[in-house]
Amino acid sequence: MKGPEIYSTSAEAVYRQLLHMIFSKQLKPGQRLPEVLLAEQLNVSRTPVREALRRLANEGLVTLMPNVGARVVTPTRQEMLDTYEVRNALECLAVRRAAARITAVQLARLEEKIEEEVGVFAERDLEAYIEVNNAFHRIIAEASGNLALADTIENYLARTFVYMVFFESFFDFDTNPSLEEHRAILAALRARDAEEAVRLMDRHILQATEDLSRKDLETLEGETDRLPSKPTSWASFSFSWWVFSAGRRAPSSVSPSRRD
Repeated sequence: MKGPEIYSTSAEAVYRQLLHMIFSKQLKPGQRLPEVLLAEQLNVSRTPVREALRRLANEGLVTLMPNVGARVVTPTRQEMLDTYEVRNALECLAVRRAAARITAVQLARLEEKIEEEVGVFAERDLEAYIEVNNAFHRIIAEASGNLALADTIENYLARTFVYMVFFESFFDFDTNPSLEEHRAILAALRARDAEEAVRLMDRHILQATEDLSRKDLETLEGETDRLPSKPTSWASFSFSWWVFSAGRRAPSSVSPSRRD
């Protein structure tokens, strides 16, 4: 069982809660995020809400418009494809650098994340699956030895995983093809084979791009002007402003994507 998640500030806790609500589709693309209402329902002041929204905006998950406020992003097909193109270039650079620099400890961490991926896929726990996938790619980025590159990759990971969540039809596979791709990337890194690692990473992300390009963006349309009146996670969100006690997440009814 997963223990309570402890956050050092109320802004961090609000950020994590809003991120969870985007991933779980309680917040829809284009939906308004009024500061005052969020603060009231989360029982915090507007300052941590404002900071959390600014952070989500920096990650490309929320748009902030003067005199209008915040909304969950409504990306166009081209914006999504452009984001994947940049992510591909960044991650290929990272894996090339990592092949020469990755440590035994980082290789062990990658193996650990692959094993976790097996479990969360079997449980159809979408949010945990996204976290594990994010961690796998982040470890490779960290192993590149370039902190600026790693930070930028983490930003693009957040964007592309949210795009995945927007497409429910993405999540209809009995097996997880990404698992074998991750194993192949790990094997190339163990062998210090930079060219093979880059080839595998490029193919891995390009496949996600091709899958995305076939999707119908009309599925993004939904209610955009009001928050859920009593979202489940808010009802159980005992907000003592630094502790978010989610316990173990309930499995999502939507199974993870074939690609990440």
